[in-house]
Amino acid sequence: MMSVAHRCGTVVPNLQATKQYVKSLVLAGAKELVPAAAGGTRLAHTDIKVPDFSDYRRQDVTDPNKSSQDSDENRKAFSYLMTGATTVVGIYAAKTVVTQFISSMSASADVLALSKIEIKLNDIPEGKNMTFKWRGKPLFVRHRNEKEITAEMAVNLAELRDPQHDKDRVINPKWVIVLGVCTHLGCVPIANAGDFGGYYCPCHGSHYDASGRIRKGPAPLNLEVPYYEFQDDDTVIVG
Repeated sequence: MMSVAHRCGTVVPNLQATKQYVKSLVLAGAKELVPAAAGGTRLAHTDIKVPDFSDYRRQDVTDPNKSSQDSDENRKAFSYLMTGATTVVGIYAAKTVVTQFISSMSASADVLALSKIEIKLNDIPEGKNMTFKWRGKPLFVRHRNEKEITAEMAVNLAELRDPQHDKDRVINPKWVIVLGVCTHLGCVPIANAGDFGGYYCPCHGSHYDASGRIRKGPAPLNLEVPYYEFQDDDTVIVG
């Protein structure tokens, strides 16, 4: 213990002398010595230059004696111009992306070609029915004679399960165009058969007339009439 006290007694005078007599610091560019700060505080980093950002500042705000509000309108105009230009470019880019996305979901040319079928009516004799394949389904095209037309026009709608007049199912009375799919369970009916001389589904006994209307059996609805239009008297396009 005595040894430690002796050592501390030796060091303390030296510490006090250091606090009282501090070497002066040399400032950058100074020709004279400047006394150190009181209390022994060292003035560090006095030789660092402050960065100059004048090259990055606008010319309107470089003058420290001039108010920046004087050039406020000019600077706002530039900001508005950049914002407007960016907005226009962004909207155009978004429009392009949306257009391409929607176009990618559209049907291609070959699919659109298969969605329509052109039928030459001269190949179908009067009183006969011809079957075509359209969109993977059978398509019935029937060339009715005058007797069939008169009989279907005279049907009492009150007797029908799915009331629909013959003139509402045909464009030209001579031609009946319907999908050959039974509305009961999707079977393919037989043409020119059944109790009403139109179509007959042997699966469960559904009878349709020459207009494709259900007259007897379990089918709830008439045969579906697809969209079609006549290019001329001898050509029809379905789809």
